[in-house]
Amino acid sequence: MFITAAYADGPASGFDPMSMLPFVGIFVVFYFLILRPQSKKAKAQQQMLAALRRGDRIVTSGGLIGVVTKVISDSELQVEISEGVKVRLMRPMVMSLLAKTEPVGADSNEDADNSVKPAKLKDSTQRKEKKKS
Repeated sequence: MFITAAYADGPASGFDPMSMLPFVGIFVVFYFLILRPQSKKAKAQQQMLAALRRGDRIVTSGGLIGVVTKVISDSELQVEISEGVKVRLMRPMVMSLLAKTEPVGADSNEDADNSVKPAKLKDSTQRKEKKKS
């Protein structure tokens, strides 16, 4: 009699979705704390490498600091690490950008001239106002 009563409940059968909830929660935390920041960092690194140009000051993965003297190809740069010492470097070996140079061209010269003129006008008008006071 006791044996048949024990089998009356039967084994728990079926899938309980609530048992998967802790695993889903751990994956969400893992995504926001590890995967997402890492992918953002990798994307920023790729953008920085794509935007390298002549005159930029960089740090290589070996710790050398140099100036990009020539962009040879999409994957290769020429970097001057000391006066007269130029080396060829693969683009992915650039770890960080220390100083970004302004683009060379007619537009940058016009912008520079325009930025100086208003400052001079502003100074001259301030002088006139001071003289009147």
